[in-house]
Amino acid sequence: MSCLLDTHALLWLLLDPGRLGSKAIELIRNPDVVVSVSVVSFWEISLKFAMGKLELNGVAPDDFPSIVRQSGFDILPISATDAATFHRLPRMGHKDPFDRLIIWQAISRASILISQDSAFDDYRQLGLKVLW
Repeated sequence: MSCLLDTHALLWLLLDPGRLGSKAIELIRNPDVVVSVSVVSFWEISLKFAMGKLELNGVAPDDFPSIVRQSGFDILPISATDAATFHRLPRMGHKDPFDRLIIWQAISRASILISQDSAFDDYRQLGLKVLW
């Protein structure tokens, strides 16, 4: 079994774990579950930090790849297949390109997406599994 952390789930897990849902924490701590973080999240964190939309206390965007590895999580690249098949994900009212690519990665890999974002619910009909 595998799960993919949405960007806010990653930030909260590392910087404010009390904000995570109990089911999400249980899944992340399960030794039989492979926990992944998409490079999309690193890009989103870096971009929002540069724009002044994200404050990070005591950590810089540059630190996240090594922190994720040290936490024992896998880093999920954007593959050529992810990019080439992304057109298959219909627009269902959710327009954020970071979220949409993370959703597509979770669907195409049959991973559980750890996210609190209720806007993802429409994608359940396409096979998205969300847990919080």
